[in-house]
Amino acid sequence: MLLSLLAETSQLSGQAIHFEDLGLRRGIDLGFFELRFYSLAYLAGIVLGYWHLTKMIKAPGSPMAQRHADDLFFYCTIGIILGGRLGYALFYSPDFYLLTHPLEFLKLWEGGMSFHGGVMGVLVAIAWVCHQGKISFLRTADYIATCVPFGMLFGRLANFVNGELWGRAAGPDVPWAMIFPEDPTQLARHPSQLYQAGLEGALMVLVMLLLFWKTKARWRPGLLVGVFTAGIGMARFVTEFFREPDAQLQEFARSTGLSMGQWLTIPLILVGLFFVIRALTRPPIGSQPAQPATA
Repeated sequence: MLLSLLAETSQLSGQAIHFEDLGLRRGIDLGFFELRFYSLAYLAGIVLGYWHLTKMIKAPGSPMAQRHADDLFFYCTIGIILGGRLGYALFYSPDFYLLTHPLEFLKLWEGGMSFHGGVMGVLVAIAWVCHQGKISFLRTADYIATCVPFGMLFGRLANFVNGELWGRAAGPDVPWAMIFPEDPTQLARHPSQLYQAGLEGALMVLVMLLLFWKTKARWRPGLLVGVFTAGIGMARFVTEFFREPDAQLQEFARSTGLSMGQWLTIPLILVGLFFVIRALTRPPIGSQPAQPATA
């Protein structure tokens, strides 16, 4: 729907959309501090995910109690922030963050978060909580995976509001192509942030919620986390064709034929398919729904 509105705007003006004409701001000016929408997006995704997790564990078959959900909320938040930032530093700009400007690592409000690093951080958090609470890692990961797309949706929308991570140059047949003010070439480009918000965010939210609430997927350990991992990997692989590679990785993309993001999604897709096949070829847990974990 948003792309349709942008297309209509472009057709009325007869030229490419200029991003600044949309009137979007990067945050809310509080006078002494600017509250960035990028930070609010992460907060909204985490809070909404936590809220939904508390609803999920009240349904039959939960592998955890409320106290486990509370611990996961805390440790996964840390995992997302530290893992996402560290992943970006390692995968996308190691020289800048680790060698020449290490203090820039702390400027989370300026963006620069890696999904793959965030996943690793969340996995470590889940492993810690499961070890401490003596609950199933795989089934807990199923429940967390169902909530993650909320954050993906808000995060990609925040990237768009920031006018960052724009797409590749678009042809005249893309009526919603736009010119971003910080792009030195001033070419009309794909708003790939919105493509990612749609596929990695909204579509995956719909798929995961339907699987959890309308099917018996939660009775097959690993199925939900497998669908999420493979689905998000395939969505990212597709949208990367429209996204401009980071400046320091453009030569890498030209020489290998794929962007860094695409190379990093291939293992995700394979791992996800493994867990889907594993879950579907094994009998579901118990003939009767398991009781929720005790508090």
